[in-house]
Amino acid sequence: MLTSITEGILCCLTGKAASLVLPLESSEPSNGFEFVEVKPGRVLRVRHIVPERQPVVTEDQISVHCKRKITVYRNGQLVIENLGDVLHSEILQCQDGDLEPCSTVEVELADYKELASSPEPHPMPPRVPPHAGDQKPAPPPRRRRRKPKRTVLIDSKRAISSCKGTQSDVALFFVHGVGGSLDIWGSQLDFFSRLGYEVIAPDLAGHGASKAPPIAAAYTFYALAEDLRAIFKRYARKRNILIGHSYGVSFCTFLAHEYPDLVHKVVMINGGGPTALEPSLCSIFQLPSCVLHCLSPCLAWSFLKAGFARQGAKEKQLLKQGNAFNVAPFVLRAMMSGQYWPEGDEVYHAELTVPILLVHGMCDKFVPMDEDQRMAEILLFAFLKVIEEGSHMVMMECPDTVNTLLHEFFLWEPDMSKTESIKCDTETKATTNDIVQTLRVNKTVDK
Repeated sequence: MLTSITEGILCCLTGKAASLVLPLESSEPSNGFEFVEVKPGRVLRVRHIVPERQPVVTEDQISVHCKRKITVYRNGQLVIENLGDVLHSEILQCQDGDLEPCSTVEVELADYKELASSPEPHPMPPRVPPHAGDQKPAPPPRRRRRKPKRTVLIDSKRAISSCKGTQSDVALFFVHGVGGSLDIWGSQLDFFSRLGYEVIAPDLAGHGASKAPPIAAAYTFYALAEDLRAIFKRYARKRNILIGHSYGVSFCTFLAHEYPDLVHKVVMINGGGPTALEPSLCSIFQLPSCVLHCLSPCLAWSFLKAGFARQGAKEKQLLKQGNAFNVAPFVLRAMMSGQYWPEGDEVYHAELTVPILLVHGMCDKFVPMDEDQRMAEILLFAFLKVIEEGSHMVMMECPDTVNTLLHEFFLWEPDMSKTESIKCDTETKATTNDIVQTLRVNKTVDK
């Protein structure tokens, strides 16, 4: 603590940033670690494990019709109509899910906590006065039809298949968040590489053993997203699965949106709601770097308390082994100030057609449960799983549970055995009903 305060005072006097802006030495340079120069002078450490696997055996892929209409009104109201195949919520158990009939499903998403209400409520007829006698009641006033501010129509086919570790066209990408490193994925990297999966996990700029540029512009969302784009294009296979944690979820969303044909599935671990990123002006991370350096022991203790459900010796050791929250104050301040991504709003997330597994730690103090529930409502194919004994660092606290859940999701594929009967029922309903019925989707959370 005294050392940190002394170094912070020297930092303020000399005007120089703290000394932890250079990459750390890799303790295992030959154990699957690589240093990739994504741009001139911008070097990231990447752990890349390629097990010995058999040639790809072509398997039948299930084609799912992804069609939805996204309408944004001027009052901020968002209405999503699912016109194609919609997966049942039974997939929350990561079992073979069925397909619902091709129908119009309208979901109104107006508030995190309130239930959806109809976008066009029918007005109640006026009360008839007692002395009206035989007079007919006045007709209800006609409601003026609202004009949408923006309408997005998605109509495509997506192939969904089981991704096995023995298939050489499958690759797993793990992306950490602010203050983390690829070491937080240690249990997942070892588990899936033993199952035969090819795994790729980079250190973000300024984190772990990656080089730390001395300018704040190097840590904006767009700069980091371009880094990960270069890593993705370098290691991507035919079917890629993205696994993100916290801030890393935003980069996975970006890549899934940019490369819909290459991203096969996505896992979001404590990633928060589908809202555009905007840095907070009243955050403690807006303080000067030298002050943050003085407060680094307190910040590390606060992260331990908020990031883990328990604060025992085991959790402290996990935090140390995972090299989490061990970044320079300048990097930490620049990362928090650079979280500006206005395009990543609800419509941006609603446009995704890739199957997505949401994992939430019940004891998470950084990401409220309501935000992940909101994300599950917005996404087309979203399956939410809650781990009661986990917190923000759930993949370190409950590695066996997370590994099993992820593996089941990788192997999952929709059950199309009832597709023919579904199509027949849909055609019959289409000929008898001229008015489209509005169905409500109430997604339950498996706790």
